[in-house]
Amino acid sequence: MQANGSTQNVRPAAVAGLFYPESSRELRAAVETHLGPPRAFSRMPKALIVPHAGYIYSGPVAGKAYASLRSGARSLRRVILLGPSHRTWFSGLAIPSVEAFETPLGAVPLEKTSLAELRARPDVVVSDEPHALEHSLEVQLPFIQYLAPQATIVPVVVGQATPSEVDAALDTLWGADETLIVASSDLSHYNSYSTAQTCDAATAQAILECRENIKSHQACGCAVINGLARAIRKRGLRPELLDLCNSGDTAGDKQRVVGYGAFGFYDA
Repeated sequence: MQANGSTQNVRPAAVAGLFYPESSRELRAAVETHLGPPRAFSRMPKALIVPHAGYIYSGPVAGKAYASLRSGARSLRRVILLGPSHRTWFSGLAIPSVEAFETPLGAVPLEKTSLAELRARPDVVVSDEPHALEHSLEVQLPFIQYLAPQATIVPVVVGQATPSEVDAALDTLWGADETLIVASSDLSHYNSYSTAQTCDAATAQAILECRENIKSHQACGCAVINGLARAIRKRGLRPELLDLCNSGDTAGDKQRVVGYGAFGFYDA
């Protein structure tokens, strides 16, 4: 289904200078800082859950997730990006009409075959509006550009969607070792520090148990996480908690915090 199409070929960066540095040199340095020193990993995750706040807040947690790719990231050829819609309400899932997404590090091409396959689904709409200002996918791109410069992306914004709808899209996109799935979500929002710690620990446990009943007050990307949980469970992947903290631990005060978690999912 076609809606709100655009004649532009490239989606320009919407949150450069806001969520992450606008200078390519400063952005590259920030990504390197958040990734930390190179480490060897014995296995690659098939999927990640990664936060999407400003880098000063969630960058260290996102870095833990992406650092787990270090040893094999350059073999990736396709990254599936799924994130919640923060500004546009719609049913199902939305893919863009453009050919590339841009950041200060350059343009990342979209994978056309995968998008064509998604376009055939009745619960997928082609619309640039949900993507135009959406940060949940954009903030992932510099990490991907740095670690997997040969990879194309399949950006999917998830609206009011059921776990089965997200899972069905992932069935279409799953691929093999050349494909990484990134689910973008923060955890609890604007609780006190201690309340957030309790809430986020419970949410992290639910994610590790691959439950499909996470609510919006637990994670803004609950629809994405619940759909991924179904896909992970039926394929028998092993979840692992990579990091868990909140903005009170990074760059914010402890009165009203946002929670961040990094999770990897590995072949058993």
